Amino acid sequence: MTSPRSDRPTPPPDSAGPGQPKYADRAYRSMAGMVGGVGLVAVACWLGGDAIANGKGHTPWLAIAALLLALPLIVALTLRPAVFANSDRIRVRNPFRTITVPWAGVDGVRSSYSTEMLAGGKKYQLWAIPVSLRARKRAARQDAKVKAAGDDAFTPGGGGRRPAYGRRSSPVPGADPTIRAWSDQALSELRELAERHEGKVAEGESTVPVVRWCWEVLAPAAAGAVVLIVLLSLS
Repeated sequence: MTSPRSDRPTPPPDSAGPGQPKYADRAYRSMAGMVGGVGLVAVACWLGGDAIANGKGHTPWLAIAALLLALPLIVALTLRPAVFANSDRIRVRNPFRTITVPWAGVDGVRSSYSTEMLAGGKKYQLWAIPVSLRARKRAARQDAKVKAAGDDAFTPGGGGRRPAYGRRSSPVPGADPTIRAWSDQALSELRELAERHEGKVAEGESTVPVVRWCWEVLAPAAAGAVVLIVLLSLS
């Protein structure tokens, strides 16, 4: 089931074991990044299209080269980042590369000023789950207000109101009712998955992270940069 907000984790149930049905990955994306990316793409296309249509001399060609350079970078930095996790592995899609590793190969997931995954003796940033100190403070204030009022914001029929800045994955009886910022809640779910499937390795499966560079972004951006440099040197 798809979450109504793309900056919140989508938590379908995990498979129970061999022979059980498989479910789609949990998806983690930043709503702010996606909205900003769409806006930047629209502005770039508007300015570039105007230069191509009304420019003279080398201007249309410069605009084409600039768009060829800028659009892949905008998409890579804003729309592409995502984290996908299921019962078997985690797949981190960063701007210029994708890292896939089974849970048995994950040494830890942590958060300070950015979210990071430790695997194979290396550190990988999770671009799709940015840390917001401001969101943490707002969630902490709202949690304090709910607890001070004695309301349960997650109980149907309770006096509390569901928080606007923090969340809990589901109102499970006995679960921690603390209101957290979205990034902290996402990190908590990833840690839970890592602990639940720690040490589980399929026969013949390697726990070494597999890194794939995103050439569909790097190639056009590099081509646009080369063309732009050539045109600027000729003008």
